[in-house]
Amino acid sequence: MNFRPLHDRVVVRRIESDTKTKGGIIIPDTAKEKPQEGEVIAVGPGARDENGQIQALDVKAGDRVLFGKWSGTEVKLDGEDLLIMKESDIMGVVEGATVSA
Repeated sequence: MNFRPLHDRVVVRRIESDTKTKGGIIIPDTAKEKPQEGEVIAVGPGARDENGQIQALDVKAGDRVLFGKWSGTEVKLDGEDLLIMKESDIMGVVEGATVSA
């Protein structure tokens, strides 16, 4: 992918949740909610503060993050559905989690 987000924007790939409940019931696609967890793919350089200095972002590519249900803008890049959102839309980083693609 040749896409570089600007300022304090972040590109996130949603991480799909399991299609079964713990009890073994299969959840159909129509009943599933969109995941609120994702992997950071790319980050911008950061936003400028009131002094004109660039403030680096707290997240980096490869981080597993949680974000709000309606956060970001959905885009399709290289045939893949991704989200572009501001860093402030991210609620936190899931520590100790590894993302497997």
